Amino acid sequence: MLTTETIERWLGEDIGHRDVTNDVPGETTGKLIATESGVIAGLDAATSVFEYLGVAVTPVVGTGDRVDPGTTILEAFGDAQAVLRGERLAVNLVGHASGVATRTRRAVHAIENVTQTGQTRIAATRKTTPGLRGIEKRAVVAGGGDTHRLTLSGLVMIKDNHIAELGLTEAITRFRERKSFVTKLEVEVETPEMAVQAAEAGADIVLFDNLNPATVREGVIRVPDDILTEASGGITVDAVDAYAETGVDIISMGSLTHSAPSLDLSFRMDE
Repeated sequence: MLTTETIERWLGEDIGHRDVTNDVPGETTGKLIATESGVIAGLDAATSVFEYLGVAVTPVVGTGDRVDPGTTILEAFGDAQAVLRGERLAVNLVGHASGVATRTRRAVHAIENVTQTGQTRIAATRKTTPGLRGIEKRAVVAGGGDTHRLTLSGLVMIKDNHIAELGLTEAITRFRERKSFVTKLEVEVETPEMAVQAAEAGADIVLFDNLNPATVREGVIRVPDDILTEASGGITVDAVDAYAETGVDIISMGSLTHSAPSLDLSFRMDE
């Protein structure tokens, strides 16, 4: 949920101490318009900004809708100064979130015809922009993806640094003793042999990190069916179908959030 403090921080950052630029009298109507095709997200954030400024907002499309150039996304009516003060935040927030949703939708569509798996899911990672994780994670969902863990508390993930400090088996034993029964434990592995070791030591999920599809396939075959498998590490949209063909359950992609280009939008007044 967006807080008032967050919105005030965003506006304070953009407006500064003396806003002469937007000292415009009267009332006006503005429209947020797509100038390229994509999947829309971030509407809740933009709406919250305008409503904080006392501007009436009407979304014209829904979160997760695919739009074409020229499509009106939302309309805003109210005090002209307030509309102008909110427009750049609306464009930036919806543009960024829609870029994430659009890239996620591309990845989801890229594996739709991979019949060997059927259940492979596209997921995000914790490689999000500080302060914008909620918006970016919801954008992934709008694009048809899975959020993965939202915070460190949502899943115990044993990574290479934990293994370097404790060893694989000791790390799994240590964290299994400390976690709640409702929390799953995932282990990052670098070889199929490590995957087998992690499964035998009590991992719920095995993550194949920075491995090519052929090695991931070998690991998936060797891990018991009741253990979830995940592939991650530099996987691009162009390569995602090759990873889905390995039979892995989840493909997580940091690029969904950290490398998605913003969807191009325009905010136009009284058209």
